Amino acid sequence: MSDHNAISTDSTTEKSRYIYIDNIFIIGNKQTKDKIILREMSLKRGEYYFDEDLQDIIKNDRSKILNTRLFNTVEITILELADNVIDIVVRVSERWYTFPAPIFDLVDRNFNDWWQNQNHDFSRVNYGLRLYRNNMRGRNETLRLEMQFGFTRQFGLSYDIPYIDRAQRHGISVDYLYAENKNIAIRTVEHKRVFYDSENLLKLRRIYNLGYRFRNSFYTRHTINVTFNDNEINDTIANINPEYYLNSQTSQRYFSVSYDLNIDKRDVNSYPLHGHRTVFMAEKHGLGFYNDLDLFNININHARFLDLTRNFYLSNYTSLYFSGPDRQPYANLQGLGYRKDFIRGYELYVIEGQKFYLNRTTLKKRIFDTKLRLGFLPIEQFRNFPLSIYLKTYFDMGYVENFENYEQNTRLTNRYLFGTGAGIDFVTYYDTVIRFEYSVNREKEAGIFLHLKKEF
Repeated sequence: MSDHNAISTDSTTEKSRYIYIDNIFIIGNKQTKDKIILREMSLKRGEYYFDEDLQDIIKNDRSKILNTRLFNTVEITILELADNVIDIVVRVSERWYTFPAPIFDLVDRNFNDWWQNQNHDFSRVNYGLRLYRNNMRGRNETLRLEMQFGFTRQFGLSYDIPYIDRAQRHGISVDYLYAENKNIAIRTVEHKRVFYDSENLLKLRRIYNLGYRFRNSFYTRHTINVTFNDNEINDTIANINPEYYLNSQTSQRYFSVSYDLNIDKRDVNSYPLHGHRTVFMAEKHGLGFYNDLDLFNININHARFLDLTRNFYLSNYTSLYFSGPDRQPYANLQGLGYRKDFIRGYELYVIEGQKFYLNRTTLKKRIFDTKLRLGFLPIEQFRNFPLSIYLKTYFDMGYVENFENYEQNTRLTNRYLFGTGAGIDFVTYYDTVIRFEYSVNREKEAGIFLHLKKEF
């Protein structure tokens, strides 16, 4: 969203003086503990601040509080007590924290892949229930239970504790996932995945994960995950594609460790308009025991968001990926088209490779911005309905280096690719983004594409 809520002051201060903060009051946090909000603030009780810096500090503090995703709105107000003494009032409106959310998810990589490559087959959906309990104990902890049926039968449990120490710098998480499939992708032909369907169980996955997070500053997070993967496939899959787990193996058990560095200085992470973010991630699969997989990968990406004034905004995203060794199991291949890394105009394709480069640039203009009050809704947390609309144009480019002897997909690898087009974004509450885009790629293929997440 754009401005969200204005920062207000009850009086202005003269320039070139220090301001003393006598107290900080927090209002509206019925569940959230004060310390969770105060953790995000540079402003502290009993400290002096140069008055010319105060407004910028307040603006940044407000963005940091919003980026906890615990609140719909945040307003920070200055109350002047004397010439150089003030109080700070932080007024928040809490989100709805308990979501018994129904599951109705498409199996495929995106809506366009499902609609065209899979002929919008409604058997390729997952259904069930996810129960989210956010902000557990008022400490921003998250409990998630998942019961999913349909294309992928899946059960999951996770608990995230962002802070386990008094200084609120260290956190832990635990996750368990059980998933089974009777229909899986067994190979890629002409950059499109080919699926095999059976009445029998084809693939079984069990994932156990323990995570540790260290937040040494407002904007920087270090995360380490240790994971045990226990995977099995039916003999039929190994016979059809012996490279699925390599060498006709029917099981793949391995430990992995990953390190993630996240430097995030975006204004609002649900739909940023200014700021920047850098992510470095390194993973090693196979640690010398249960060593069915030996693979590593490194991914670095950087996003920059610029406010050009007059409701114009420019954003740029760059991603670099490298993996080894040269020969990798089909089940673990990566490239453009997986996750969020793809060139617009190539949504229908996966371009697998050992290395890739991606750059995406978007210029947009906000043409509509409002906040409606839906008083008829029974739940207060849903009554404020913000809506912003952006028109945009974009240009993406990338390059994927193919694996040695991977001859199934050569048309789009080892060559410069690009896509361009125009679109419209709808942004509303609870981090909802709907994007309609008309794109043309280097192959002169064009189409309208729908996306249900922010660009990057």
